[in-house]
Amino acid sequence: MNRTTKIVVIALSLAVFSYAALGYVLSRTADEKSYRSLTVYSEVLNKIQEDYVEEPNMAKVSVGGLHGLVESLDAMSSYMSAAEYADYKKQVAAHSEGQIGAVLSKSPRIGLVMVISIQPGSPAEKAGLLPGDIIEAIAGFTTREMSPDQAMQLFSGAPGKTVKITSLIRGRGAETEEKTVTLAVVAPVHVTVTKLAGDIGYVRVPSLDAGKAEELRAKLTELDHSGIHKLILDVRGCALGDVSEGIAASKLFLSSGTIASLKGQTVTKQEFAADASNVVWKNPVVVLTSEATSGAAEVLAASIGGNKRGDIVGERTFGSASQQKLIQLDDGAAVNLTVAFYYTPDGKSIPQEGVKPTSEVTNPTDDPVAYSHAENPPLTPADAHSDPVLSKALELLNGGKVAERREQQHRVHTAYPLPA
Repeated sequence: MNRTTKIVVIALSLAVFSYAALGYVLSRTADEKSYRSLTVYSEVLNKIQEDYVEEPNMAKVSVGGLHGLVESLDAMSSYMSAAEYADYKKQVAAHSEGQIGAVLSKSPRIGLVMVISIQPGSPAEKAGLLPGDIIEAIAGFTTREMSPDQAMQLFSGAPGKTVKITSLIRGRGAETEEKTVTLAVVAPVHVTVTKLAGDIGYVRVPSLDAGKAEELRAKLTELDHSGIHKLILDVRGCALGDVSEGIAASKLFLSSGTIASLKGQTVTKQEFAADASNVVWKNPVVVLTSEATSGAAEVLAASIGGNKRGDIVGERTFGSASQQKLIQLDDGAAVNLTVAFYYTPDGKSIPQEGVKPTSEVTNPTDDPVAYSHAENPPLTPADAHSDPVLSKALELLNGGKVAERREQQHRVHTAYPLPA
């Protein structure tokens, strides 16, 4: 580091320290912890500058620190340096047709990009990616300091473009393997209906992007008119779509009660209520979930289970129903910050707790492909004997009149209190 740069770094550190010290003197209120944190940051910066084994690249240290600072909040919050944000904006503006057909997030355990769900027939599926896969690098760039949105932009371009990735091999620690994804135009996947034995209908909702609630309305109306009186609503692997679509889908089942609420420090609390005039399905329903159920689908599942309208069968959901705000900083960098969480009808934070099933059925297999099918099942249901979650749902609908009891409880159910 040259003398001028060193002087600038020291000056900035002293400025931060002075600001923190002044604030500490002037305010010993709720902001006291913030000022103390700033003094600690200044101290750490100085120690790195003075005592590290070799002269550090302070610009790199600062960017790395800011990445860690923001990403420690939750999986969806992220920091982008000025260069990263400029590149991100270019990628977004390109409106590329080629896509990967997967939903990505950050692994809270190891801080790398992970696959939540795979769209059937997509480039991701053809490349052998599976729900739960950990991606260490995309196109040669490590994903450790990469937001899910940045990762998705690297997986966009002209159809036919290839993107090389490095992913961890399951069960082999840090051992990795190389894969190539060939981008393509990803065709929309629609809501599908299958009539099972007796009077049970199976509806698979692979995503809740724009228009899916209306598709679901049409399918439910057809089932009701065809003599189907019991429903299995499968949202396993459903991780795509805006929460507003999940709320619209919830209204098809709920005549009363609270669907969800939205709350954040600077976001006005919103309550989303059921509306009897929108109800299409009044018969028993069981919802199937997995760890690959995320976002809008979590709100849908929670609204049905939380209002005692039906049972939730499967695994606890991923936990990501939240609202983000992209904030550009003065130096050209940007922060994508989670500003509000969605809450279940009983006031539990979905991003922090996920949606817990009323009847938990865990995935018993260690085989990656079988695990993928269980977390993100095909559009047509498999034999119930090979799908324990589906089997449990059929058991509830056919025996003990559990779903009927849930539906009756909902009729007299009073909306849960909202989070304070």
